[in-house]
Amino acid sequence: MYQFNVRVYGLLINDNNQVLISDEQEYGLQFSKFPGGGLEYGEGLLDGLKREFVEECNVKIEVIKHFYTTDFFVKSAFNDSQIISVYYLVKNISPLNLMFKTVQFDFDGEGDVLQSFRWIDLNDLAEADVTFPTDKHVVKLLMDSI
Repeated sequence: MYQFNVRVYGLLINDNNQVLISDEQEYGLQFSKFPGGGLEYGEGLLDGLKREFVEECNVKIEVIKHFYTTDFFVKSAFNDSQIISVYYLVKNISPLNLMFKTVQFDFDGEGDVLQSFRWIDLNDLAEADVTFPTDKHVVKLLMDSI
């Protein structure tokens, strides 16, 4: 039996026309992605996205509108599941109190699970700024929409 892994991500664009990117280290890998993550059983997409932003960024968000849902096959980089990712445009409704970095994978501290955040100007955003295939596709769609 094949497993499906539903993931939900937020495209948070600030007043300076920059998008928030999360750099992470987990499972012995380093990767860059949009904030968000896996949907938990019994959870709706919007509730899952709001929970992920509180967990990852300690910020409450408002979901503005749906942006993209995976429409091609993507195998998980971590197991044998098929990934289905849903992306929404979001805005923060509480202050974003994070230490923003300017260099990829500039983590504070040590451990198995690390995370840091960067703003990237939409005009400078490139597929190379993110790791996973669906995020790369979303970057292309985002660039085509500006």
